[in-house]
Amino acid sequence: MIVKHLAEQETALAADMGRTCALATRCQRDLQASAAAYGELFPARPFDPAFFAALSMVTAFGSPSASPDELRAVGRASLWIFAVDRLVDQVAGSRADAEALVAECLAAAETGPGGDAPAVVRFLTDLRDDLSAAPAFAALRPVWLDRLGRTLRAMVREWRWKEEDAPVCLDEYLDGADGCGSSFVNVSHWIRTGDPWTVGHIDELMQVSDEVQRYLRLLNDLATRERERAQGDANALAFGAGVAEVTARMNEIRGRCLTLLGPIRARSPRAAAYLERQIGFNTGFYGLVDYWGELERA
Repeated sequence: MIVKHLAEQETALAADMGRTCALATRCQRDLQASAAAYGELFPARPFDPAFFAALSMVTAFGSPSASPDELRAVGRASLWIFAVDRLVDQVAGSRADAEALVAECLAAAETGPGGDAPAVVRFLTDLRDDLSAAPAFAALRPVWLDRLGRTLRAMVREWRWKEEDAPVCLDEYLDGADGCGSSFVNVSHWIRTGDPWTVGHIDELMQVSDEVQRYLRLLNDLATRERERAQGDANALAFGAGVAEVTARMNEIRGRCLTLLGPIRARSPRAAAYLERQIGFNTGFYGLVDYWGELERA
């Protein structure tokens, strides 16, 4: 009887994993279709097939009970972040170029793109227009725009750090964690899927989201330090923090996240689980690989 019960548990677990993998497959197809719609924004390097598979998996495993339609916003917001990050870090020839791109994105997010807007701007405004159909958008639009601005301005700040070649302490570095775009992606997800409690407590959720974002920034830095050293990208280790210091700060942040999530879990288990899975999934994922494919050769 015990053996039969265990077998049934394994079957149910496998069925859940199978559904999540199917959800990831649906997400991947949507992401690839989105990338195809914006042509030159997604060159084969670094946006190779494995990139789309990885991004679809973190999307699906973060919200395994969601529908493919519910995950369109979070998947596409994540995809846009990767695209604009590449343009700011790798394509912009100067800080002035990066600032001009950021200004164009922010203006278009408020009013809409001009007729000759680049693909990254059109993708952003299309994402905004998709979100505007959600009932929560009217209430959360200011939060969405604020998080967009924080993300893009943090990306430009990294240009300043590189140009000035001055020491950046870990606290200052983490103040720029918005540059990874995690909280912008999260508010996009909650606009599309959030229940009344989520919408009404968005400030509380964003506080935890920002802690998760800091954790993910440092996790990425540990996993990609060789790649980022070669590219000259901002990285906590490149600015002088040691592995032990970064790891200790990650543990501190993770503990704070779990404490903050306690009250949220009691009132919105789905929102709490979404943030917990971001930490858990990415910790396991970055143990073997990161999201980027091979970058373009000069």
